[in-house]
Amino acid sequence: MAAQVDEHEVEAVPVAVDGLPRHQGTNGVHGDRLLVADEANESLTIPVIAARAGVHATTVYRRWGTVGELLADVMASRFSGEIVVPDTGGLRGDLERYAYDLAKDLGDPDTLALVRATIGTGGEQGAAACRGERQRQLEAILEREQARGGQPPTIEHTTDAVLAPLYYRAVFTDLPLTPEWTRTLIARLLPD
Repeated sequence: MAAQVDEHEVEAVPVAVDGLPRHQGTNGVHGDRLLVADEANESLTIPVIAARAGVHATTVYRRWGTVGELLADVMASRFSGEIVVPDTGGLRGDLERYAYDLAKDLGDPDTLALVRATIGTGGEQGAAACRGERQRQLEAILEREQARGGQPPTIEHTTDAVLAPLYYRAVFTDLPLTPEWTRTLIARLLPD
């Protein structure tokens, strides 16, 4: 059964479906195509994606297999390098800046729609695509603090204190991701 995603929940995302090796991302010979349904009641399926890209559905199935896999791949590409790991000279400043930047990114309607669609159709693979790069960025911040001679919290504790509430609030509530709120996350993680 094909995964069904309402077009209102999916960002217009460039995706190459030209038969190139999967690791080459979206740099397709045929140019980028949009992953979006024209009609409000049209579901996002592999055949719809293939039609938008002007290729046969088999090409898309061969490369991704499912809408969830395709969205996870798009998400992984989308999150790679989107947020620069801050270096303010201290752990608190680095984490506050990181949380602010991530909240701003998750507050973007297109990003949020892609996150929701990826989690909704991709299962654990989709969730891993959403958190993987973000967790690596946190690890870099914590490792840098350790190299400075500090004693940072563990990656698990930092993920639970920063990533989890940011994603939960963004994906499952209508509450805003304000700079003040993101600072409270860091204050709880690093009490004075």
